[in-house]
This record gives sequence, C-alpha cells and structure tokens, in this order.
Amino acid sequence: MVMLLGGCNLRVLDPQGTVGEQQRDLIILSIIFMLIIVLVVFILLTYFLVKYREREGHRGYDPDIDGSVKLEVVWTVVPIIIVTILSVPTVYTIFNIEEVPEANTEEEEPLVIHATSANWKWIFSYPEEDIETVNYINIPAERPVLFRLTSADSMASFWVPQLGGQRYNMAGMQTELYLQAGEEGTYYGRNANFTGEGFAEMRFDVNAIDETEFNEWVTDVQEEAPQLTQETYDQFMVPGHVEEYTFSGTHLEWVDHALDPEYALEARARQGYEPIHPHASEAPDDVPTWDIDVDTDVTERQESYIEENQESDSHHHHH
Repeated sequence: MVMLLGGCNLRVLDPQGTVGEQQRDLIILSIIFMLIIVLVVFILLTYFLVKYREREGHRGYDPDIDGSVKLEVVWTVVPIIIVTILSVPTVYTIFNIEEVPEANTEEEEPLVIHATSANWKWIFSYPEEDIETVNYINIPAERPVLFRLTSADSMASFWVPQLGGQRYNMAGMQTELYLQAGEEGTYYGRNANFTGEGFAEMRFDVNAIDETEFNEWVTDVQEEAPQLTQETYDQFMVPGHVEEYTFSGTHLEWVDHALDPEYALEARARQGYEPIHPHASEAPDDVPTWDIDVDTDVTERQESYIEENQESDSHHHHH
C-alpha cells in the first residue's frame, strides 16, 4: 500500500521541508501500523472460517451465553494498546511542528507573512518588508516562515502540501503556521476548504529562492512596484479571480481582518457590488463572478513593473 502510494503523484509524500518531512513520516508510520493490524485481522478471520467451517463429523456449536472474561479483556485491552501506540508519535509530531524550524541561513529569525484569504484569491503581506503580493509569495529557502492566517470573508484553509499541513483562515481571528522550504523551487499552494463556485481556482505559488536573491527582490519591490492604495485593495475584496500582483506597502496600514471581520462587506459596498441572494428572483447582471476587472491604471502599472523586471532578469543572466 505504501509502495503504491509512493508511486502516485502525491505531494504530501514528497515533502521539501522539515515540517512536511515530519508529517510524511507520521503518515507512513500510521499506515504501516494499521496495515499490520488489518493483516492480523484477516489472518485470524481466515483461520476461524476454515477451522470452524461446517463439515461432516462436526456437531453443532451451542454458544456460552455467559460470555468469556478472557475474550472481553482481550478486545478491551488490545484497542487501548493500539490507540496508545498511534497516539504517542502523533502527539509528539503535533507538538514538534508547532516549534520554529531550525534555520540554515544567515538570518535565523522567521520571516513573517500575513496570509489573507478572500473569495477567490490569496493576499500576502510582508509587514517587516512593507510589501504585498497577490496569489504568489517569494520566501528564502531554508529559512523558517511564520504565516499569520486570517480571512476577509469565507473560512478557507491554507495548504502547501510539500511544505506542511493545512490550517484554517477565519475572519475575525488569527491562526499561525510555521513552514520551511528545504530546497529552492516552486511549490503549489491552494485553498483546501470549499468556499463557493471559484474555489477550484483559488491557488497560489510559493517560490523558495536564495536568501540573497530574496533580499534583492524585496528591495526591488520596495523601490519599483506600484504603491498599494485602499481603493485598489477594496477591489480585491469583490469575489472573483485575479492574476498575480505585486505592491509596495501593505493593507495592514488600514485594516487587519483578524480585528475587523466586516471590512470586506464594507469594501464591496464601496465598489457597488451587490451579492447574489439564493432566493432572489433575478440576480443583477453586473456581478463579477469569475474575473475581476481591476482598474486599468493599476493593471498597466503592474504590467510595466513586470516588463521591467523581465528585462532586468534577462540583462542579469546575460552578464
């Protein structure tokens, strides 16, 4: 079973970080132990079916209605032992992954990123660097990252399968999750909790890069990326899909959704958005359900910023 699972394209069984590795090991250990139990059960089942099958020379069996104390002790004690054996490594791993992973970089302190879910997009704020991205993040490889999770509206679940387990994003509160990428690369992230019609496309990329490259990227964003304004941010509160965006500044300057769960509703009202009511006879024609039309000037500034970075990267690699 484990070999078959290992042959599948299951990201959770191909971890690229210390947190993910611990969870992978726990999954495999649990599967092996449970397979042993299943094997024992089927062996005993086969044995009793063969031994006590109906055949000539065997008289009918009159069961003892008083029961067997020995058997009752066995089927009470054995499950307790099984649960205990499974619980010990599970509890150990749960507590262990809540600790800060050990850094293998010059900067040992965790990078703090606020991950805010909004139908149907992900907004990432770097408070110490004063930058913000949408639907992607860059992180330094081998450095722990502390994700502070909240939601602008529906409850979502933040999940990067190769880096670690999932955790809920909920409006009006904040949860925390430590992750660490052990190697450079791009890792797939998504919402693992159903949040409506756009749920399937609510994905993001985690780009783990060299620490020096990360610091250069931060400086470039601070100096070159468009400034995030509240008016622009409010557009992201409207349910729909958007492309990747990069901004200098963060929305934390005017709102923290963990403290203000009503902000998204107010922002949508400012944008003239009217939600579709399931019992309404007719839905409004101008409701953006899939792709949001962000202001042209914001889009143009993003395209200009991306083009400049592509030219810069091309020039850098040429030399």
